[in-house]
Amino acid sequence: MTAPAALTPAATRRSPTAPRQTRWLLRLHRPALCAWAVLVIAVSALLLWLWGPLTDAAATAWSQYDACDFSPTCVYDQPAILVYKDVYQYATTAVLALPFLIAAWAGATLTSRELETGTAQLIWAQSVPPARWLAMRLAVPAALTATGTSLLVALQHLASSAGQGRVDTAKKWFDPPTFYAGGPLTVALALAGLAAGALAGLAWRRSLPALVTSVLATGGVFGIVHLALPHLWPSVTRVSSLTLSNPAGSGMTVDEGVLTSKGARLPEPFCGSSEWKPCRATYEKLDAVSFYRDYHPLSHYWPLQLTGTALTLAIAALLTFATFHLLARRTGKTPPRAKAGT
Repeated sequence: MTAPAALTPAATRRSPTAPRQTRWLLRLHRPALCAWAVLVIAVSALLLWLWGPLTDAAATAWSQYDACDFSPTCVYDQPAILVYKDVYQYATTAVLALPFLIAAWAGATLTSRELETGTAQLIWAQSVPPARWLAMRLAVPAALTATGTSLLVALQHLASSAGQGRVDTAKKWFDPPTFYAGGPLTVALALAGLAAGALAGLAWRRSLPALVTSVLATGGVFGIVHLALPHLWPSVTRVSSLTLSNPAGSGMTVDEGVLTSKGARLPEPFCGSSEWKPCRATYEKLDAVSFYRDYHPLSHYWPLQLTGTALTLAIAALLTFATFHLLARRTGKTPPRAKAGT
């Protein structure tokens, strides 16, 4: 039999170009694109408000409070402090939710919907190879995801940094939500969520199961990175006296406890200072002579961010490879119509 007209060289030359495919993809997902633009603009405005006016107002209020010296008649701008705290929490949560929202969208619509309705098979039959079809569906959303998420992450980092040393209740850099929302690790996690959604959609070929699977998979990636993160860079050990109430050292804690006279490490008994008689007896029973804490100081912020980002991007690359491999197994090297016409 002769090859179908859709697979002839002339038809192949008429295959949609990359710009045309991009425009068609953007039209197809126009509602999601509009929602993404509105989300990025809204959260950006919230973070800019937090970075400037809210931080200044909260810093002024805390200066007033600190000058009160516990005077019962002192007046300070308490609402400014509370608004700063609430907006910071809402904005940080919104940034952290981005990878999961992207994963949910990718799982529900990016590949599963076209496979479920048969649109993908029709496109493949029109001389667009499945691999190119998938590449376009990953490349365009990945670019938009990276751009929007990077903007929000940068603004969150600026807003968080603006409060340090000025707002007494400002979150420290090692506070988990603050750490993740203010660095490139969240951008990498968003890309991993996109890849997980594409893979789930291709595997299930149904929107709802793919949506649930992609969100759970993104949560799994986050869990892996969170557990591995403290061990991706060498930590610093600080030894301190038992007269303190707890081990000294401010930063991201890796491990802590007490050291015995022989140098052995024991878990933290959480008793308190040895100047309190019951605690002193506890430490003597354990043969403890000092506290220890393995932690990451502020100078490890960017090494941790970059190594965590590298790990997350490696996982995203594996998910992307698995997606292309699964597509190749299900479609072969030629479009399904070519097999039917042989």
